[in-house]
Amino acid sequence: MITRLRSFLTIRVLNGGVANSLSSHLRVISCQRISSMSTKPKVFITRRVPESGPTLLKTQCEVAQWNKDDPIPRNELLSSVKGVDALFCLLTEKIDGELLDAAGTSLKVVGTMSVGYDHVDLQACAERGVKVGFTPNVLTNAVAELTVALLLATSRRLKEAIRAVENGLWGTWKPMWLCGPGLEGSTVGIVGFGRIGMAVARCLKPFAVNCMLYTDFAERPAEAKEIGAEFRSLDEVLAASDFVLACVALTPDTKEMFNKDLFKKMKKTSVFINTSRGGVVQQDDLYQALVSGEIGAAGLDVTTPEPLPTDSPLLTLDNCVALPHIASATHNSRGAMSELTARNILSALNSQPMPSEIKAS
Repeated sequence: MITRLRSFLTIRVLNGGVANSLSSHLRVISCQRISSMSTKPKVFITRRVPESGPTLLKTQCEVAQWNKDDPIPRNELLSSVKGVDALFCLLTEKIDGELLDAAGTSLKVVGTMSVGYDHVDLQACAERGVKVGFTPNVLTNAVAELTVALLLATSRRLKEAIRAVENGLWGTWKPMWLCGPGLEGSTVGIVGFGRIGMAVARCLKPFAVNCMLYTDFAERPAEAKEIGAEFRSLDEVLAASDFVLACVALTPDTKEMFNKDLFKKMKKTSVFINTSRGGVVQQDDLYQALVSGEIGAAGLDVTTPEPLPTDSPLLTLDNCVALPHIASATHNSRGAMSELTARNILSALNSQPMPSEIKAS
């Protein structure tokens, strides 16, 4: 009886010790989880952007933001990125070695809310193991729409017509006044037949365009057949087209490719449209081509620099329509860009494939 009682008491003591030890162990695990959950990745957003992106990031990250419409000053940016795990940026921020070093070794990903990425030093990012995401596809239709809008604005001389109304020059109806070439029966040449170039071609089909030509580094026979476009050399496109559309990415090969030499190869009545990047055009040469009558008109959504100075000679011309880089400015497109930037960042932070990653070549 005494032996049994001693065994029972021994078991109770041992169980109590185990229970106390187990309880203590569980408290440690619980504290570790809470600590882990409270240490969220830090993300810095460089501008006020559509809320879809920041809202998504806040589900998993600690988010800080330069919540203004104007670009963040460089010194403020260098200070704000210290110790962050991710950077959500725009075209206006230069992502170079200086900034990457200011961020430090914690930086894992840069997400740019843009299709263009020439503001990001991809090689510097790769050397530091920093992934880079961008936002193709989601703004394709919006850019194509605005490209067509510029085609219509220039071909139908809308800038001059608006000024005529505002300045009291609208008199009696005149059969020859403010006539323009129009799109019907024209030949449209697309330089760069990527996503946006093809989307523009599709948008133009209902306008009774007679012929669509395209040029690129390589032929795209399947896409061209679907759209009804024909491949030609660059010189052939320039010589034959009533409208020449720049739909190329800005690279060392395309920088200032539209210069006096190319404008000389175009028809004197040709209309030049650029909704890609301002850097693909030599703007002084464009101005001279417009003033001298070497080409008929130009429609620009992008310039160098941006914003275009108010004393730019281009703004004095009736045959030049300049817009403030608004090709992707639809609610749906900008919201989708913000969300895709956030998804790129979250994927990289969670060591998952990014929806849209760009790598150094």
